[in-house]
Amino acid sequence: MAFHYLSAGESHGPCLTVIVEGVPAGLPLNEDMLATDLARRQLKAGAGGRMDIETDRAEILAGVMAGKTTGAPIALRIPNKDHAAWRGRAVPAYTVARPGHADLAACVKYGFDDIRCALERSSARETACRVAVGAIARALLGHFGIHASSYVASLGDVSEGDTPLDAALAFAEGSPSRAPDQAHEDAYANAIHVARSKGETLGGVMVCSVTGLPIGLGSYVTPERRLDARIGAAVLGMNAIKGVAFADAFHDTAIPGSALHDAIVRDGEGHVTRPTNRCGGLEAGMTTGQPLVVRAAMKPIPTTLAPQRSIDFATGAASETAYERSDTCPVPRACVVLESVILIELAAALMERLGGDTLDEMKARFAALPTADGLRLSAEPKVFWPDADLKA
Repeated sequence: MAFHYLSAGESHGPCLTVIVEGVPAGLPLNEDMLATDLARRQLKAGAGGRMDIETDRAEILAGVMAGKTTGAPIALRIPNKDHAAWRGRAVPAYTVARPGHADLAACVKYGFDDIRCALERSSARETACRVAVGAIARALLGHFGIHASSYVASLGDVSEGDTPLDAALAFAEGSPSRAPDQAHEDAYANAIHVARSKGETLGGVMVCSVTGLPIGLGSYVTPERRLDARIGAAVLGMNAIKGVAFADAFHDTAIPGSALHDAIVRDGEGHVTRPTNRCGGLEAGMTTGQPLVVRAAMKPIPTTLAPQRSIDFATGAASETAYERSDTCPVPRACVVLESVILIELAAALMERLGGDTLDEMKARFAALPTADGLRLSAEPKVFWPDADLKA
């Protein structure tokens, strides 16, 4: 079965838990490898007080022996340090729904009389699970030369620049706000400071790039197997994400088709290549072998210090929202979540393409994958559908 996972747990419960299934046997894996991405998720730029409390570390409870996966389901546990502050406390019911959150719809759907029953699970705290699973996917894909990185392309009213993709990704890894260059680093820091002073929150646009992908992950044969559909669903499943695009798709709608699409040519050594990558590494739901480039738009999160108009559903009266501790701008930290959910889908697609119960099996099959360089199409005419009556 392809790589997949199921998480459970609440924001202030004892812990988050994850079961990961479909990881091949023989993959080197330890808790330090998971801790690297969990630490990247805890960038301080724009973060609220929760990040001063938690130091996330995933415990591996099953599926790994002697430092390697066994092929069995992997069980992970991520403790919530903040649980201690809430244990045994009588907490007043939360009855004023916050615009933009799950509050209202969840209470109607599940019959809750206390919004906390919804907000505990709908909280972005759960994304720690996705980052831990993404770290497993990253470890697996790394054995095939597949790597992901990301940066914040715009934040609040700070618009995008023209820093080349590779340079932006390199700068972002050492940037507190995952900015593409120093000018944006300074502008982002100022925007976050101003927003925090006003009790506001900021959204932004993130870009993730994945390199080293072979041609042909995914498929066009059914909608659910299209890799762009699967990645799009995973990205839109992130908290506060309201838009997703591959490469610069919305801008590229203004370019005529003959000028837009990526030409197929041979270079000086005879290798098939594409001089541009406007498709963002995907055509017809399949990887092209070029870098996968995904853009995601994150709205300003709705928990604001500045009050918003709502209704107290305990009394039916008009009310204003009460502030709950939150980030001013989670976009820099969300970049790591974006990488993770994309890597999870790519790991599943790679396993579907290669099969195999062990990492060594997968490596042998990966090495044997066909390339475009040796592709030769027949020039002979073919009759695809016979004229004979098949019922005869």
